[in-house]
Amino acid sequence: MESFSLILAIVVVTALAFDFTNGFHDTANAMATTISTGALRPKVAVAMSAVLNLVGAFLSVEVANTISKGLVDETGIRPEVIFAALVGAILWNLLTWLVGLPSSSSHALMGGLIGATIASAGMGAVHGDALVTKVLIPAIAAPIVAGIAAMLATRLSYTLGKKADGKAAAKGYRAGQIASAGLVSLAHGTNDAQKTMGIITLALVAGGAVAPDSDPPTWVILSAGLAIALGTYLGGWRIIRTMGKGLTDLQPQQGFAAQTSAATVILASSHLGFSLSTTHSVSGAVMGAGLGRKGGVVRWSTATRMFVAWGLTLPAAALVGALAESVTDLGDWGTAVVAIFLVASSAAIWKISRREVIDASNVNGTEEPAAIPTAPVTDSLTATIPSPAATAAAVEPTAPAV
Repeated sequence: MESFSLILAIVVVTALAFDFTNGFHDTANAMATTISTGALRPKVAVAMSAVLNLVGAFLSVEVANTISKGLVDETGIRPEVIFAALVGAILWNLLTWLVGLPSSSSHALMGGLIGATIASAGMGAVHGDALVTKVLIPAIAAPIVAGIAAMLATRLSYTLGKKADGKAAAKGYRAGQIASAGLVSLAHGTNDAQKTMGIITLALVAGGAVAPDSDPPTWVILSAGLAIALGTYLGGWRIIRTMGKGLTDLQPQQGFAAQTSAATVILASSHLGFSLSTTHSVSGAVMGAGLGRKGGVVRWSTATRMFVAWGLTLPAAALVGALAESVTDLGDWGTAVVAIFLVASSAAIWKISRREVIDASNVNGTEEPAAIPTAPVTDSLTATIPSPAATAAAVEPTAPAV
C-alpha cells in the first residue's frame, strides 16, 4: 500500500465522492429508456445497472491512462490541483442533477482538471493535442454517430416487424432492450469508472506515492468501481425522467435501437482510449430513435437546454476548478476553506432538491416537475438554460431518494 499524506487522502476521498455523483448522475444513460418503456421496474433496473457498472470497471484501463498520462503534464501537478479539479466537477454534476439535465460527468471532470492545471502551472501543462483528439472531437462525433445509428436501426426494426405478431414482437424487443441496457451499463463502468481511476492515479503520482506512467493500482480500480456502482444503485431519478420522457416518447423497438447503438459507440471508444461522454452518446441515440419512428418527435425545447448544458460543462467546471486552485494555493487553510465550501454547497443543493422529490414511484409520470425554488447559483444556471413549459402539476413529495 502506498504511503499517504493527509492531502492525498483527502483527494482520494473526494475523487470517490465524484465517482459516486457520476453514478447517480449517469444512471439514466443505461436505464432511462428501459424504465420509460416498462421493460424493467425502476428499482430492478438500477440494481442491474449497478452490478454491471462494477464489472465494467475491471475490463480495461485505457481511458484511465488517457486521464492520468495524456491530458495534462504529470510533473507540474500537485495533489491540491487534483482536489480543486474535483470540486469543479462535483458541483457541476450536482447542479445539473438538480435541474434534471443529462450533462457529461466526464467533461465536468476534465474541465475541472484543465482549469485547475492552468491556474497552477499555466497553459503549457495541458496537452492540447490530446484534448482535441481524445476529448473534443469524440464529444461532437459521439452523439451524431449514435443518433444516426439509432435512427437507422429504429427504421429497420419497424420495417422488419411489420408482419410480426404485435405482442410477441413487443415482448422480444423488451427482452432485447434489457440485454442492451445491460451492455450500456457495462460500457459505462468500462468508460466512466476509469476516469476516477485516472484522476486518483494522477493524484498518487503527484503526491509521490506511485511512479510516473503507472497503471491504476488494483485497490484504485476496486474502490472506483464500488463508488460508481453505489451511486448508480441509488438512481438519478431526475435525469432518468428527462432522458426517458422529456426528450421523446419511446416504444420498445426504439429503446432497443437507442441502447444498442449507444453501447456500441461507448465500447468502441473505450477500446481506443477515448474519454467519451456516455451522456452524449445515449442522448444522441435517444433522439435518433425518436426521429426514426414514423410520427415520432423530439422535444427540441428540452434538447436545447441539454445542448446548452453540454456547451457550458467544460468551461464552467474549469472556472470553478481554477478558482478553487487559486484558494488552495494559499496554503492548508485555503484547502480547508475550499473543502468547507464544497460540503456546504453540496448540502445546500441536496436540501433544495428535497422540496420537489422525484423517485422510483413517480419517475415515469408524464408530468414535468414544478419549478424548484433555487438558490442564487442555480437561478443563474436555469436562467442560462431556458426551461420548457411545464406539462402539468407537480408530484407530491415522497421518501427521500437521489
